[in-house]
Amino acid sequence: MFENKVTDIFFDLDHTLWDFEKNSALTFAKILAENKVEVDLSAFQEIYSPINFQMWALYRENRISKSELRYQRLRQTFDALNTPVSDEIIDVLAHEYIEQLSTFTHLLPNAVEILEYLSPKYKLHIITNGFQEVQERKLKGSSIHHYFNQVVNSEMAGVKKPHPAIFELALDRAKVHPKNTLMIGDDLEADIQGAKAMGMQVIHYNSNNAITHEICLMINDLIEIKSIL
Repeated sequence: MFENKVTDIFFDLDHTLWDFEKNSALTFAKILAENKVEVDLSAFQEIYSPINFQMWALYRENRISKSELRYQRLRQTFDALNTPVSDEIIDVLAHEYIEQLSTFTHLLPNAVEILEYLSPKYKLHIITNGFQEVQERKLKGSSIHHYFNQVVNSEMAGVKKPHPAIFELALDRAKVHPKNTLMIGDDLEADIQGAKAMGMQVIHYNSNNAITHEICLMINDLIEIKSIL
């Protein structure tokens, strides 16, 4: 299936193993209610999700700061909903969102089963663009931290995927040559093209209903990995 023998597998975290959309929705349901912000939750999520995606793209390109990302994704969502919310409340929500998000622990379908299947055969690692203080809590809270030898995040590396330096750091810490690795992630640019540029082998996990392509192998369920490795 792959040109070179795989010894080490690197996973993205959000949208690949950890069910970001579900956990995020549950977090907002809690903090919006606690702060008495009256808004239709389904409408909120429908608008928030693409805005959050756009903000993360800007953050990945160093065009906005972490604090701007956290503020703007909420401000733009409430403005689009024509829901008046003060900056003070947005700051509270932004803080509580980060604090509460990792308390929800839903994983994507078959995540644990595939980690159980892979862990006796390969060394497993994480490369994530998420915030360091949140990602560690997600891994521990969802009880999958113990599967991974190395966990590398963008704050630790000083750059974000697809920048080569974050992959270089992860490869160096794992002490493995790129040709003997496999990167599995949901983001075509950050995970797949970033890893491929480093000489890593790749699988695109299509958890976001992305447009199909022939850049690399594409799967729609993590369980498909069993028939590949």
